[in-house]
Amino acid sequence: MAYRTAELPPVDIDEFAHIPFMERMKLLQLHWVESGFGTPRQTAMFYVWKIFFYALFGLIVAGAFTAGLEFNDIGGWWNEPILYQKLMIWTVLLEILGLAATCGPMAFHFDPIIGQSLYWWQNDTIRIPPYPKQLPFTAGNRRTPWDTGLYKLIVFWLVMMLFLSGTDSMEGLPEGSAGVLPSWAIITYACLIGLMGLRDKCVFLASRPEQYVPTLLCFALFTDFADAIIAAKIFICIVWIGAGVSKLQHGFSCTVAIMLQNTPWNVFPKLRMASVRDYPNDIRPSKFTHFMAHVGGTTCEIVVPLTLLFSPWPWLTWLAIISIWMLHLFIISTIPLAVPLEWNVFFMFCAGFLFAGFPAGDGYGVWDMTPWLLIPVLIVGLGGIVLGAFKPQHVSFLIGMKQYAGNWASTTWSFSDREKEDRLNERIVKAADNQIDQLEPLFGREISEIFMEKAIAFRMMHPMGRAHITLHMRHNADMDYRVLREGEFISNTLTGWNFGDGHCHDERLVEAVQERCQYEPGELVVVFTESQPMFDKKVQYRVIDAALGTVEKGWYHNDHAAHEQPWLPNGGIPHTITWTREGYVPRGVPYPGEGKFVPFDATPVAADDPDSDRVAVAGT
Repeated sequence: MAYRTAELPPVDIDEFAHIPFMERMKLLQLHWVESGFGTPRQTAMFYVWKIFFYALFGLIVAGAFTAGLEFNDIGGWWNEPILYQKLMIWTVLLEILGLAATCGPMAFHFDPIIGQSLYWWQNDTIRIPPYPKQLPFTAGNRRTPWDTGLYKLIVFWLVMMLFLSGTDSMEGLPEGSAGVLPSWAIITYACLIGLMGLRDKCVFLASRPEQYVPTLLCFALFTDFADAIIAAKIFICIVWIGAGVSKLQHGFSCTVAIMLQNTPWNVFPKLRMASVRDYPNDIRPSKFTHFMAHVGGTTCEIVVPLTLLFSPWPWLTWLAIISIWMLHLFIISTIPLAVPLEWNVFFMFCAGFLFAGFPAGDGYGVWDMTPWLLIPVLIVGLGGIVLGAFKPQHVSFLIGMKQYAGNWASTTWSFSDREKEDRLNERIVKAADNQIDQLEPLFGREISEIFMEKAIAFRMMHPMGRAHITLHMRHNADMDYRVLREGEFISNTLTGWNFGDGHCHDERLVEAVQERCQYEPGELVVVFTESQPMFDKKVQYRVIDAALGTVEKGWYHNDHAAHEQPWLPNGGIPHTITWTREGYVPRGVPYPGEGKFVPFDATPVAADDPDSDRVAVAGT
């Protein structure tokens, strides 16, 4: 990567579009190993400054509007619970406005560089209700004045909470403490964001409620300060451990390899080559990458939080805090796609505040918690993770703690030509043009298309992406000429937000797009894959034709996807078809990789079957 200019693959720009699709993918994947996305390094500086101002203004806002926090005694702030609460509120506010995660070019937001607020306070933009058929008053996919009003009220409430001073409503507060936020303010916010979650899952998930709401409610509902601190410790450790457990599968090593190759500071060719098995012949993750992923990463996320939670010795607690800081610093340094940098910085603060400021040996150990409170805290903390592990179709991968695990629901969208993609600009109310149109003024049409296709190559470097393209080959006859787009980036321009959750761009978003764009059969085909359940390597997929609805369901074995090369030299991965829409015939190559596929033993379903148009989709 150059500092000011993008790195392009070694190919004649004018000839790139004429190269067969799979050859283009191999070319881009090999270039990813060498240069990552090719983003100019100065992009990383944008995020460095962004982190700096997040921390600086968070402290300024907390100190300026809180009685008891004085700027001439900043060193005395670090055991103040209201500072912890206000930095949490500050982080949520930035997330929901679009100024934290998913901001800027590493989330494919170019012009404008944010989504969230620009969409969510505008009527008639697309919203994604989690349970439109089950919950009354939530059906529909257009944002109404009710939705925009509720969003603005939530933003106002978060800002208002930053101005509140603390109360001494809890027993056991540290002597001379500035107090905690009033319970009524926290409970009201929890109700507002919960109500929003019934109307639009994107706004709800962008606020990261699974991370923050349970902890805030502990300070509002518990009467003893020590119980609230211990509960906050349990919740943050569950986040770390849940994320670690979710990474015990093939996809995480792919994620680590891809992150390492895209890291701005990684200017070492030998380190890049060490991340894969045998460049350029085999670019699956190497043993070195597996070690980094599952010893440096997964083990750290499971063992270190348990140490923090139960360590009775200050020296061991500090060793664990430094270890978790190093983990978060590494993640920040890679400037990962979707860029959850503020989240990582806040969790570094939390590690020091909770475990160094309130050590287990000083009455803040798990064994010091009021016994009857421990069970509901564990149920709230573990409920979403357990459900997401075994029934991922029912819960967002964020609530299931699968961030960066390489195992999440995802989609790849395929348009028959550029004119069909342009309809998204022409017929849908949104605050940003399609990414290709945002990039074109910066780089020109040909180079912009290379970057867009590199996102598809990136997805194929994960196991689920290989399944996506296998299925697109079967369902589309003209892969060399179709316009393929990464579903996560499509969601960014259509809904204003995506953090990698494929449930935000599944049948519900396709249906909203079809309502506005009126595609004919074959003009827009979407492949959706679900997360891999724990203890089951069968990954469910669905193929969706915008004009027809869901046309095929089935599954593939994750080992088959993980063991194949990203550019699918054998023509595709095996998969089993369990259901086909009556009368539907795939338009592509019937059996890419002849002999590898389970025969078409699907059971046709009558066209008037209530499940034939839209399958049951995941909720929040």
